[in-house]
Amino acid sequence: MHEPCVLLKLGEIVLKGRNRQQFERLLHDNIRRAVRGLGVGVRVWQREGVIVLRVAAAEGGEFGAQTAADLVAERMSQVMGLARVCRAIRVAKEPEAAIEAAVQLVAGRSGTFAVRARRRDKRFPITSAELAVMIGSRIQQEYGYPVNLRAPDTTVFIEVDQHEVFVFTDGRPGQGGLPVGMSGRALVLMSGGIDSPVAAYRMMRRGLRCGYLHFSGMPLTGPESVYKAYGLVRQLDRYQSDSRLYVVAFGNAQRKLASSGAGKLQIMAQRRLMLKTGAALAARLKATALVTGDSLGQVSSQTLTNITALDDAVRLPILRPLIGMDKTEIIGEARRIETLAISELPDQDCCSLLTPRQVETRARIEDLRRIEARLDADDMAEELAAAAQVHVPGS
Repeated sequence: MHEPCVLLKLGEIVLKGRNRQQFERLLHDNIRRAVRGLGVGVRVWQREGVIVLRVAAAEGGEFGAQTAADLVAERMSQVMGLARVCRAIRVAKEPEAAIEAAVQLVAGRSGTFAVRARRRDKRFPITSAELAVMIGSRIQQEYGYPVNLRAPDTTVFIEVDQHEVFVFTDGRPGQGGLPVGMSGRALVLMSGGIDSPVAAYRMMRRGLRCGYLHFSGMPLTGPESVYKAYGLVRQLDRYQSDSRLYVVAFGNAQRKLASSGAGKLQIMAQRRLMLKTGAALAARLKATALVTGDSLGQVSSQTLTNITALDDAVRLPILRPLIGMDKTEIIGEARRIETLAISELPDQDCCSLLTPRQVETRARIEDLRRIEARLDADDMAEELAAAAQVHVPGS
């Protein structure tokens, strides 16, 4: 037995006590969903604090089990709820098998090394320390690599399980957080800018399955902002799969708000109508929260007074995961999750349409409600939600 496999280390889930099995079951479902389309057969084994993925060669013989395991490991690095992803070798539960696998694994490396051994099965006749010394001695004998136990360039991990031994090196960090879907469903107001994709990512990492609502300026603008939103959702779909993008043509509604005499309150009135539309669509989708990319004080509509006025528009909770982040931090996160380049593409944002010269920074809720009463804003929001077009960027 010398089988390529993938080891998935759990993070926050191990702290969940009696509810842990529920988290693990959902994570297993997300893992199976994530590997769909790879053409690779995967068996999921749950062990104590670790998930083992046994990988079969690709269907149709395109590539072997080794390459299939590499593909699965790459995909697992994007699954929420995993702390670390390790490409491992599964070998027989014998010291010599573990030694041979470790020697093969470090071939061609350079620099210092260390061996960390762990026995989950304490009945194994050799202690963890003894096994580490045996493997380290053989590696030195074969390659002459120097040992550095404090800060090695390469660490070889040996884990003795109930029926086999797993051998692997450092691996790669996972996304951490909770399995997507564990915390329910939310609807993200996706502007096409830098902030809202980062907000969506952060909420997925906390276990929310996200749908996306984009307001385009059509018919007053072209479809460019829709293309951007589509690209952003497609990029974010790596973290949850089966995403949906809902697009509302908002130009005529903006024109009605402007003609109603909104004046300096135009931006705030628009944003409240967007939230009302989001709440109406969320009710249809059984989503229980809205998510926005607001950051306190970043723009005029995001002062504390204005945020309070926005919260008044709907009963649904409005989650703002970026509320305490500055723009530099948000840009750094967008770069890391690879949405920044798409967000920076040029387009005509609907929020820039019909913008007054002066924007109110301390909006009064009573004034906004009077504007909405003149336009029957709740009915307008229902109509906009009913007319939303659905796109499936992940398909």
